[in-house]
Amino acid sequence: MSGSVAERYEDRIAGVLSCYERIVVTGTLPTVCYADGMTRFLYAKGIRIFDYPTFAMALRERVREAAARLAAAAGIEVEHIAKSHIRKEAVVAKVLARRGDRLGLVHVISVRGDNQGENPCCLTWECSF
Repeated sequence: MSGSVAERYEDRIAGVLSCYERIVVTGTLPTVCYADGMTRFLYAKGIRIFDYPTFAMALRERVREAAARLAAAAGIEVEHIAKSHIRKEAVVAKVLARRGDRLGLVHVISVRGDNQGENPCCLTWECSF
């Protein structure tokens, strides 16, 4: 399979709209990227610093539930990938080969962040459309 999708299906394509299929945002939140800043943020919200794991777990759970709802509505299961050497693009390519190239949600992948260890508050969810 070589060439772009537009080239492979040019006989079936009338036009092309370009957009992002996935956006990864990285950066720093200057007011909370250091211990005193995070402590001040949590204090302003009425959260003790030692209650941070509970605070973070609630946010993680909301993201997890939203991803699970999207997956269920599309009739697919969330796949957890625990190994960093597995290429997510290859996983999605296999799913596309099995399901075809119809529009809609293709796959939802859950992964642990690179430096999160066993901290269950820190999971990343990726949806491929």
